[in-house]
Amino acid sequence: MAALSNEDSPVYIRLRATIAAGILRGDFAAGDQLPSVRALAAEHGANPLTVAKAYQSFQDDGYVEVRRGVGMFVLTGAVERLRTAERDTFIKTQWPRIRGHIDLLGLDLADLLERSDA
Repeated sequence: MAALSNEDSPVYIRLRATIAAGILRGDFAAGDQLPSVRALAAEHGANPLTVAKAYQSFQDDGYVEVRRGVGMFVLTGAVERLRTAERDTFIKTQWPRIRGHIDLLGLDLADLLERSDA
């Protein structure tokens, strides 16, 4: 699964999408520790403050908890709640643009399904 944002999104949104994709893929299950802010910043060539902002959004949404001096951990039930939230966002914001592009190109469901196997 690719990250759940597009290239013109702010960096912290793209980082958040990358983390969300990891949680949804099962790279980080309930109880698992997320990479440190510094480690994720180094991995993605991002400013640690930007990574901290992405992580803070997960904490604000109740998907992770901070254990002082230890790190950030995925909460029980976060995967299901995150999947629901990401589905809602996709249906409300991304799907209308995708559907418009499909219509513009004159594609139909059969075309898309046939070509998706390639």
